[in-house]
Amino acid sequence: MRILLIGDIVGKPGRKALEMLLPGIRAEYAIDLVIANGENAAGGFGITEDTAADIFAAGAAVITTGDHVWDKKEVLPYLGQEPRLLRPLNFPPGAPGRGVFTRNGVRIVNLMGRVFMKEHVDCPFRAMDALLKEQPPCPITIVDFHAEASSEKQALGWYLDGRVTAVVGTHTHVPTADPRLLPKGTAFVTDLGMAGAYNSVIGDDPQEVLFRFLTQMPKALSPAKGPLRLCSVLVDVDEATGRARDIQRIDRVVE
Repeated sequence: MRILLIGDIVGKPGRKALEMLLPGIRAEYAIDLVIANGENAAGGFGITEDTAADIFAAGAAVITTGDHVWDKKEVLPYLGQEPRLLRPLNFPPGAPGRGVFTRNGVRIVNLMGRVFMKEHVDCPFRAMDALLKEQPPCPITIVDFHAEASSEKQALGWYLDGRVTAVVGTHTHVPTADPRLLPKGTAFVTDLGMAGAYNSVIGDDPQEVLFRFLTQMPKALSPAKGPLRLCSVLVDVDEATGRARDIQRIDRVVE
């Protein structure tokens, strides 16, 4: 099985990059399953039912999120209705939505980190321990770990090595050059990167971001314009064992 994991989709440019580039990637690599992080899909912050529909229509089977999942309040009822749209599993009990989706022997888990993150979430390490103990075994388990610190992402990768198929980091929007197979067969990358306008500051208009840094004053941010790029990794999975056989980075630009 070949599973493509796409980094944070930022605003309309990110959704456009997905629409234009994903069909070609799916055909070229014979992709079986696409998972995309959509927490920045609506104007750069949050996700709505309409923007989720765009991502599904472009070819994603499951959408993961992160700390911006609550930014668009109108999405809250939809989170309870659409099982393919996930929020981090380790939010405290009572948060709407779910952090796990399973179909056809593949389990997708959404987690969020705690280091340098403003949200107070439960321990992601213990949340995964509980999930793996409580839920029936699943041949293939993919984890999107939405976290700021590279060290926390890498630590979770080692913690889950041999227990899940893949751990991929999201949130920082900057693709890392470290896709690898850990010793016990878990595929890992520190950050997938993003889909959106790359003449930007992590997807946002550079001048608006510079105003914030130079003045320390608040200013609304909006997605940048310009050339589009999609960052992802492809994980090749042995369906018999649930172990990853290979992980490779696939980045594409709109020509």
